[in-house]
Amino acid sequence: MQKKFVTNLILLIVLNLLIKPFWIFGIDRTVQNMVGAESYGFYFSLLNFTLLLNMIPDLGITNYNNRNIARHTQLLNKHLANVSGLKIILALVYAFISMIVAFIIGYSAKQISLLVFLILNQIFISFSLYFRSNLTALHLFRTDSILSVLDRTLMILFCGIILFTNITGHTMQIEWFVYVQTFSYLLASIIIFGVVKHYSGHIKLSFHRSFFIIFLRKSYPYAILILLMSLYTRLDSVLIERLLPVSEGKAEAGIYARAYRLLEAVSNFGVLFAGLLLPIFSRMLKKREDIRPMLRFSFLLIIAPAILLAFSSWFFRGEIMDVLYHHHTSQSPLILGLLMFTFISIATTYIFGTLLTAKGTLTQLNILAGGGVMLNLSLNLFLIPKIMAVGAAWAALVTQSAMALSQVILVYYLFRFPPDFKLIFRILFYTIAIFILGVFCSGWQNWLHGYLTMLAGGILLAFGTGLIRLKTLKTILTEQ
Repeated sequence: MQKKFVTNLILLIVLNLLIKPFWIFGIDRTVQNMVGAESYGFYFSLLNFTLLLNMIPDLGITNYNNRNIARHTQLLNKHLANVSGLKIILALVYAFISMIVAFIIGYSAKQISLLVFLILNQIFISFSLYFRSNLTALHLFRTDSILSVLDRTLMILFCGIILFTNITGHTMQIEWFVYVQTFSYLLASIIIFGVVKHYSGHIKLSFHRSFFIIFLRKSYPYAILILLMSLYTRLDSVLIERLLPVSEGKAEAGIYARAYRLLEAVSNFGVLFAGLLLPIFSRMLKKREDIRPMLRFSFLLIIAPAILLAFSSWFFRGEIMDVLYHHHTSQSPLILGLLMFTFISIATTYIFGTLLTAKGTLTQLNILAGGGVMLNLSLNLFLIPKIMAVGAAWAALVTQSAMALSQVILVYYLFRFPPDFKLIFRILFYTIAIFILGVFCSGWQNWLHGYLTMLAGGILLAFGTGLIRLKTLKTILTEQ
């Protein structure tokens, strides 16, 4: 299992390093600079609004399906036909509820017109993720890895034509940016469905009420979890735009979006871990295999880079913002630094939360997530009116830290794992060493040399402290 995890993780990381950075820094950043903070903030707050309700077209189906098909692969054809019909109904419900809520909270006609396409984006993404969950459940990780970057590849192609050719006179409007995303997500979902159909055989779309009821009874706890997690991770930008005066709210949302986009970029690597680990953990638990080696190995593989990225982003936060954006406020570097520290907690939850999901511990996870929503909402309501986007960043850091710690404690309690004080000490030692390295490198006259030296030194420290062992990696990769 470890070899399968590592080899496919390497493929996923390589593909994402080829595609995602170019999308984020080449396309998305260029769009932000071209349309301005206020216009991009207008788009970003609407995007996060659609994400608050995006559990409706899924209702936990993707995660439950991944876990279920990994354990019972013979159900693929039957479930694909029925679940596809169910998701069409849920997509219509999602669109209807989203529009009703948008009218209730007072979105303008311009916001509504853009919101329609952003809602379609979430629907197409939901279908793509569901179709891909069948591939990972079958342990077709390489196929899924290639398809995971398909939508971004298409967007890079189409946006690149607009941005870097003279077709539009090197201009970009935020509406065009959204339209390109819609077309790319639609095309990607059609292609992914074709691939899944190849493995499932002929299917006939079904709308069986009895199947829907039974399936939703099993998947709804996953839906509640997704909703609660969406609330405490996506409320911030919506609240920034709603709690502050109109022009100030849009500008602050745009400032926050610039830093948050970088957090999203690195968080994508955590998603890769979770996508691979959920079916692996599920199958291991069903076979009653010892889960500790895989848990420890995957956690160490992500936590060392997470700590290094967090501290390096903090020490060089101003320089990073200067390079990426033409204009930014004095708040921007601080927001970036705070948000990047949340990646340590996010990385932890992608490992421990995935194990809890694979075990089916949804009640406890939902209770924790509900507490996370209350904590995040309270902090945002208190901090945003006082210190605006910086307050949202502090709220995110506190909330994500609390969620990560609680999930780690829950795993050790449920699985009766003894505390590994030796491992805790090594992580603390590595963290202190990275901090000292950052203090040393941040004082260099050439900041880029200092930044690269810190990254290289952090990688060496990860191996030197034993968090990542070359011998272990070599053994796993060469095992039969």
